Parts: sequence; C-alpha cells; structure tokens
Amino acid sequence: MPYTIGVKTEKRLEARVPAHVHAMLKRAAEIQGRTLTDFIVTASSEAARQTIETTEIIRLSVEEYGVFIDTILNPPEPNDALRRAFEKRRELFGDE
Repeated sequence: MPYTIGVKTEKRLEARVPAHVHAMLKRAAEIQGRTLTDFIVTASSEAARQTIETTEIIRLSVEEYGVFIDTILNPPEPNDALRRAFEKRRELFGDE
C-alpha cells in the first residue's frame, strides 16, 4: 500500500452478515492465525482479483495463440460484409 503524507490511504468497509457466516469467518481466521479483518480482506481481495482476471484477461492455448499471431501478421482479404461495413461508415462519417 503506498504511503502518502497527510492522506489516509485506507477506507472503512462495513457489512452485516448472518451470525453463522460471522462464526464461520471467525473460525477460518483463527485456523489461519489471522485477525478476522485480515482474513476477510485477504479472502475478498483474492476473490475480486480472480473475478476481474476472468473477465479482463483472455487466455489462449498455444495453438490458439499461433492462429491469432498468424492472423495478425497475415490478415485475410476483406469479405463482402466488411466491405459493406466500411462503405456504410464512409456514408455516415465521410473519409477521414
């Protein structure tokens, strides 16, 4: 966490949870030798990172990566649909 003079870099987060969930979280924190706050911050940060990663990072197999690179380096000729799309764009926006 970056250190900034005179600026509080932490934010407070409050949540109401059912008693059984609180007990489970507290027990899990105890098992790991952490405070409840540390356990919750660590677990929720990891869940958030995984959620963001699965929506923002595209993973390709070696074969898919090869096809992607080949397509970038050797793009196919435009098909009729792409030609029509570019013509429609020219009609709407003119040549730039």
